Amino acid sequence: MEAVYAPFSPAWLRNLPAVQALQVMLIQNYVRVTDRKGREVVQRRRPLEDGGEGLPPVRVRLTSPYDTDARWAAKGDDMFWNGYKLHVSETCHTPAGTNGKTIVPPNLITNVATTDATVPNSQMTEKIHQMLAARRLLPGEHYLDSGYPSAELLVDARKRFGIALITPVLLDHSSQARAAAGYNRAAFTIGWDAEQVTCPQGRASSSWSPCAQRDTEAIVVKFSGEICRPCPVRSLCTSAKKGGRQLTIRARPLQQALDQARADQTTKDWQDKYKLRAGVEGTIRQAVAVTGVRRARYRGLAKVHLEHVFSAVALNLIRLDAWWNGNPLDRTRTSHLARLELAELALAA
Repeated sequence: MEAVYAPFSPAWLRNLPAVQALQVMLIQNYVRVTDRKGREVVQRRRPLEDGGEGLPPVRVRLTSPYDTDARWAAKGDDMFWNGYKLHVSETCHTPAGTNGKTIVPPNLITNVATTDATVPNSQMTEKIHQMLAARRLLPGEHYLDSGYPSAELLVDARKRFGIALITPVLLDHSSQARAAAGYNRAAFTIGWDAEQVTCPQGRASSSWSPCAQRDTEAIVVKFSGEICRPCPVRSLCTSAKKGGRQLTIRARPLQQALDQARADQTTKDWQDKYKLRAGVEGTIRQAVAVTGVRRARYRGLAKVHLEHVFSAVALNLIRLDAWWNGNPLDRTRTSHLARLELAELALAA
């Protein structure tokens, strides 16, 4: 594509940042091909799976000539946006009694991190811990939603930073676990030292094979067909026609951390404890309502991050002012109709 446009613009024009951005967008979205009549034509790129020429990865694909740091992202089936992600960390407290009175200190924002919209949340967990550690604000427990953890992060956060991650982890996705019937991974006993797994019927695995799956260390454990075929509960364990049951597990510290986290999150104590994280949803609502944080006023990642920092400072000042003056913060959303009704009542009084 550059050869097509180069003859029509001088070198100084091509070197302007805005022109370079437009040139990259053209190359990313259009391609020069030869049609059936042998003519060179320019057409829009199509994905490889549609028989096209392929599109660049979303993380590098420019989406706006005005802001080259912005990226398209989606959440669920109905939420799309072009821009950035904001990651907020704040303190959370349970009421503490003093002289018969209940004291609830204000939750204050301790860290904000800004990325382009394509960065997965899990890639930010360790970076957020590093940012908190640099300011000596590391928590003993960090409450996260399910997009931030992984087995590696569960282990590394405790080992490197002394942090316990209180967060839902991905559940077992085997067919037995999804159907809530039969023997899932938790029904098998892992003998780490002997490198052998025992099934619920007391039979031992026949092979233990360390491997790499998607650049992640794993272990594939197999039970021989001779053991599984005559088993009276075979239908509860495997649907394999010829061989026996096969399991894929992680390295020992990762698998143990994952198993423990999965077991913990099914208990009522853990679920009651995790309710503390719901407070950050109120912080996000307040940031949207008070500071308009979902609309970036500036262009570029650095300036957008600075805007997020200013928004966090503003929210902290509002909370401290309310706490010092004994004014409870509005924890719930008031509809426009309810606000109008309150205004009319005030005028009538």
